[in-house]
Amino acid sequence: MNTRRDLLLGLGGAATLGWLAWSQLAPQPGPGRTARAAGAPWPNTRLLTHDGREVRFYDDLIRGKVVAINMMYVMCGRICPAMTANLRQVQKMLGARAGRDVFLYSITLQPELDTPQILKEYAERNHVGPGWLFLTGEPADIEELRYSLGFYDRDPLVDGNKATHTGMVRIGNDAYQRWTMAPALSAPTHILAAVNHVDRRMVHSATGATPGHPYS
Repeated sequence: MNTRRDLLLGLGGAATLGWLAWSQLAPQPGPGRTARAAGAPWPNTRLLTHDGREVRFYDDLIRGKVVAINMMYVMCGRICPAMTANLRQVQKMLGARAGRDVFLYSITLQPELDTPQILKEYAERNHVGPGWLFLTGEPADIEELRYSLGFYDRDPLVDGNKATHTGMVRIGNDAYQRWTMAPALSAPTHILAAVNHVDRRMVHSATGATPGHPYS
């Protein structure tokens, strides 16, 4: 589930149906669970940002926010560069909303190599603007968080192969417990439509509807 093969199947017109099917999913079971903040639906994993700050996943990054989350690693030569470039276009389209109304997070799948400094250099190479954090942490903590977010395959052989890692973006609004997913390589306008769908400020405004989106 959620592997590169799912990404390829999910592109194009089927992507919208995929978003609807994933809508309002609960956190997924994992091999172990990190301590949670009181009443929090997500782990409160300790992470480090690409600028060296320590943060807690739920308390600092998710609570009350509209977010888009993907997983990547710096040495990935296949899907990751394209995902990052695509999400950069989404960030540009968000304009002033990025870092104010909507927050982007990229979590490394290779925390043993991707230090904050390495992630900072990667962010700078990709001209990442404010409102988008690249995150690392302890390998065991990252693994638990990956499972909680649903970024795993039920086949252990596929799941353990980083070359076939997920090509999806987890998109949600914590305040209203509204969650979905979108293929990271679908058109940036489609990813933005999924973000707008969970952001009540956009859905309930006359100017917030995205042309072509089923909830426009």
